[in-house]
Formats: sequence, C-alpha cells, structure tokens
Amino acid sequence: MAKASLSFVCQNCGAAYNRWQGKCEACGEWNTLSEEDVTGAASVPASIRSKRRGRQFQLETLAGQSPDAPRLASGLAELDRVTGGGFVRGSVLLVGGDPGIGKSTLLTQATSLMAKAGHRIVYISGEEAVAQVRLRAARLGLANAPVQLAAETSVEDIIATLSDGKPPRLIVIDSIQTMWTDTVESAPGTVTQVRASAQALIRFAKKSGAAIILVGHVTKDGQIAGPRVVEHMVDAVLSFEGEGSQQFRILRAVKNRFGPTDEIGVFEMTGLGLREVSNPSELFLSERDLGSPGTAVFAGMEGTRPVLCELQALVVPTTLGTPRRAVVGWDSSRLSMVLAVLEAHCGVKLAGYDVYFNVAGGLRINEPAADLAAAAALVSSLANAPLPPDAVYFGEISLSGAVRPVAQAAARLKEAAKLGFARAFLPEAARGDGGGDGGLSLNTLGGLTALVADIAARGTPKPGRDNVKSTNQEKNAATARFRRQEG
Repeated sequence: MAKASLSFVCQNCGAAYNRWQGKCEACGEWNTLSEEDVTGAASVPASIRSKRRGRQFQLETLAGQSPDAPRLASGLAELDRVTGGGFVRGSVLLVGGDPGIGKSTLLTQATSLMAKAGHRIVYISGEEAVAQVRLRAARLGLANAPVQLAAETSVEDIIATLSDGKPPRLIVIDSIQTMWTDTVESAPGTVTQVRASAQALIRFAKKSGAAIILVGHVTKDGQIAGPRVVEHMVDAVLSFEGEGSQQFRILRAVKNRFGPTDEIGVFEMTGLGLREVSNPSELFLSERDLGSPGTAVFAGMEGTRPVLCELQALVVPTTLGTPRRAVVGWDSSRLSMVLAVLEAHCGVKLAGYDVYFNVAGGLRINEPAADLAAAAALVSSLANAPLPPDAVYFGEISLSGAVRPVAQAAARLKEAAKLGFARAFLPEAARGDGGGDGGLSLNTLGGLTALVADIAARGTPKPGRDNVKSTNQEKNAATARFRRQEG
C-alpha cells in the first residue's frame, strides 16, 4: 500500500509546498495554506501502468470548412448575447458572483424557460434543499416548469444518475465548492476537491454532449474562489456583477471559447425575478440631474452594443497637504493621466483640489473613449459651469493634449440620437466614419484646449486652497476677538 503523501496546498491559487509557511510565494496571500492528502487516485503504481504504445492519428491542414457548433438557446436574450448565441453541446460554463447577487435566480429562470421548450434540464443544488429551490421557483411564478431537481453533493452519484437514460441538454451545479469526490482525501471546498470534482464533471460533459453550468463563489476581491486552474479548464467564465443598492445586474463574459468576451447582459432585479433590459442606456440615464455642474453623458460601447451613461465629477478645495483622489467605476490611473494633461496643456490647476469621480448607476467603464467626457465633467465642476443637457462626449485624450479618434463612432451617435440628444463632442477624425452622424450636431475637437476654454467661459471658478486658508484665518481671528470681548 502506498504511503499517504501530505502536502500544504494554497486555497487561493493551488500551489503546493512540502512544509507550512505563512505566505504563499505563488500568489502572495497570507494564511491560505492547508494540509491535504494529495496522493489520492492520481498516483498509480508503475507495475499496473499501461504498457501499450501510442496510436497514430490523422493530421489535417488549415484549409477546409468546419460546421458551426450547434447552440441551445436559453430563452433569455441577454444571457444568449453574453454566451455568444446560446449554450454549445458539451461545453462547461463557470458563473461567479457575490452572494445574493441573483445567480440562482438567473439560472432558475433560464432552466425553467428551457424546460418548457421541451428540453431535459437538471438542476442539482449542493447548498439548498429541494424545497428551497421549489420555493424560489414558486416566487418567480415558474413552479410548473418540468425541471428535474436534486440536492446532492457526491460527484460519483451525480454522474451515475445522469448517465442513466437520455443525457440532459443542460445541467446546473450549484455550487462547485460544495461538490466532493472519492478520488481525493480532502474536505469539500478545498483546492484539491474543487479541481477533481470539476475535472470529473467536465469529462462527463465532453462524453455525453450535455452543457454544464458550474456556479462558483467569489472572494472579497471579486475573484472566483478556488484554484485558477478551474477557469482554464472550463470553456467560458461569466461574472454576475451588481451593487446591492442598485436594481440592475450586469452579466459579463470574462472568458468564452465559443463567443465574444466584450459583450454584457443587463438585467433589472424586481419582485418577480430578473427582468431583461433591452436598452440599458435608458436605465442608466433615467435619474439624471439636469443642469448640475460636473455631469457629462458618455457615449460608450460594450461589445457591439452602445451604452450611454452619466459621468459625475466633484472638485472641491482641499484642506489636506495631499489632495484626495477618489474614483468609482473607472480606472484611477486613467483619471490621474487626464488630470495631468489638464494641468500641463490646458492650464487647469488642480493641485489644491480634492477630486471625486463616479460613474452613475454602478457601471464600470474600461475603454479609453471616456477620457473626453471625464475631462468635461472635471472642468465643469471646477468652473461651476453646467454642460449642455443634450450633449454627449466621447474621445481618447493623448498625453500631448490631442483628442484621438475611437472605434464605432457611428453606432455611438445613432444611440445618442435615439435617446433624444442633439449634439455630440467628438474627435475630428470621427466625422468621416461611415454610418452618418445620426442627425446630431457635431462639434469636432482636435485638442482638449478648445473644450476647456468653452466650458470655463460659461462658469465661475471655485476658490482655491489659498482662499480657503485666508477664509479660515479670518474665522479664527473673529473667534478670538469674540472671546476677548467676552472676557
């Protein structure tokens, strides 16, 4: 009998060590090493290993045609948009999100719609009982959907049950951290168990042709808990994002072997479950504060879909030695670059001001086309000059102060015109893009200086840090005189 081999495995990245140590050298996390038996069934004695030689296989060329992978529509257009048109046979998807964000609700709605379409759908829950899943379905009005339910955590029992009869079209495992297999001697939720359980389920999906959705928990940093190797094993990784104070949820593809990775699906959380949002721009702009300084509408792109959102900036005099920079929904390094360009090429002095920047609605922007809208919002707040409420902004700002063109300008203008906007501030090179201007009045910009001068001419600058200090000195002097008079 082989001697058990113990190792210390990092529960964050899966790195193994011979002895315990406080910090994992692979990922840099502290106190994540756990003692596990890594012998399992992976180590096979050399005496019983196969002695057969490798077989020859046929090599093919790059030329030729391959049929597109057949897809299974989920019944939710936003979910199909993110997956690339539906679920591919034999594919495995990993869905992650914060607790209570709505992962189980989304999958319950999708599986119910697919089951009503005549497909065999199996929902296996490792965290909830069957009665709890039925209660959620009843709350969503989907109790009559022919979805096959089970509350099981053993991978071997699950595979044996699903192998009996016709294989299902879709299987939901909620969640992968609760699954365990007899092949490894570790507790459920550990790196070894998650890796082995996911490998067994993936192997079953490839053999049977059934699509499998694995639900994964996330860490405090928003990363899917467990080893990163699981993300490499699956075909697609979907992230379900949203703020607890906001009613909408965003489904984003982090990895997708059968579709794009830049598409998003927008849902709105209601009392009857998740509702699809076909036009997210109306949702993000529904509560705009018209006529307020420091707000600009950005015409962005999320994959092939144009999305308009509001950028908010607040510039106030600082009372600290080092001004504060707070950013929500945008890259803080990108904001620092825009501030540096404004100060170096436009004469906007922001060294004595605190800057607070926010993307309204909780949306996260990753494209550089938001530079122009961010600069307009910052200057508007500093100069106390409201921007035109019927204008949109998009364009990339270079370090020289020039406004560079961005992709898909025609789609941005068309979406802005559809929502009732009348003018657009954009780079000069974007005027010649095919597709027209959408009926908007175009204000082309070659550099950032012209935009800053136009905004500053319509406002009143706020007092700087020196004025704040003098004001505080006057207040302190008045307080001292009042105390002397009382004495």
